[in-house]
Amino acid sequence: MSSAPHIPVLGREAIDHLAPREGGIYVDATFGAGGYSRTILDVPGTHLIAIDRDSTAIAGGAELVERSGGRLTLVEDRFSNLAEVCALQGIDAVDGVVMDVGVSSMQLDQAGRGFSFRLDGPLDMRMGQEGPTAADVVARASESDLADIIYLFGEERHSRRVARAIVADRQETPFTTTRSLADLVGRVVRSKPGDIHPATRTFQALRIFVNEELEELQTALAAAERVLKPGGRLVVVSFHSLEDRIVKNFFSERSKTGGGSRHRPEMAQTAPSFQLLTRRPVIAGEEEVAHNPRARSAKLRAAERTDAPAHDAREPSSWPQLSDIMRGG
Repeated sequence: MSSAPHIPVLGREAIDHLAPREGGIYVDATFGAGGYSRTILDVPGTHLIAIDRDSTAIAGGAELVERSGGRLTLVEDRFSNLAEVCALQGIDAVDGVVMDVGVSSMQLDQAGRGFSFRLDGPLDMRMGQEGPTAADVVARASESDLADIIYLFGEERHSRRVARAIVADRQETPFTTTRSLADLVGRVVRSKPGDIHPATRTFQALRIFVNEELEELQTALAAAERVLKPGGRLVVVSFHSLEDRIVKNFFSERSKTGGGSRHRPEMAQTAPSFQLLTRRPVIAGEEEVAHNPRARSAKLRAAERTDAPAHDAREPSSWPQLSDIMRGG
């Protein structure tokens, strides 16, 4: 099956931890250019459900679907819906789930998608084609909400300064292109030679917010927990600290054993639903980073499902919500 040159970041390590076996059923929750899917399908008899919310990625995978001989089902949907996607295919349990979280290189390299300030294009940033764009958020959000979004999702310490400048300038001319927003951020956030571009964190924040990426990730992890068989494996590659923190905390909570102390009686505790396969995150080696600088920030975490029931869903996050911002709430 493997004929395409695309190799995802930490691709070999991800597949090694997933350990696909002959006849197994797997979910590639973030199909992208199909790097994981091709390698999984190289294992004889595997069956695969691949998901992507980007219609461009779905169209690009048509040839692989045709060559798979019925072993690959490609679905346009959010990866948070992976349990429902499996159910619609008549599958209630799988042997493994792999996720590559965040924006893809293909999306970053298309000016018309509006993800990158390196290429001037419409200020869009949507992974799918539905919902408000980044331009809509920049136009509608209050100064305080913009500051919170940029600080929480971009970890930008100058978030209030950026938000104040956006609100002041949008009264004259709406921000509709990536360059116009990047130029403004470049004026108000000072940087030194060798630093990342001043707009990097603001663009990251807007992209995460527009696509509700952190909520999607939390929901997808819980969905994977529900559909994995005992012994099934969950492998997640993330690219910045916010994502990695969510994955780390999820695996930590789901793999806890014991409780209490010698001074206090043992307290009832939910049985661990996962056993960790990676005590520390797997990171890219020097050779991979040299060939692909994006790999520098990648972290891989993996765990194996136990036979314990899935844990209860956690409380909703307190982050700013896209629907509230667009309602003016």
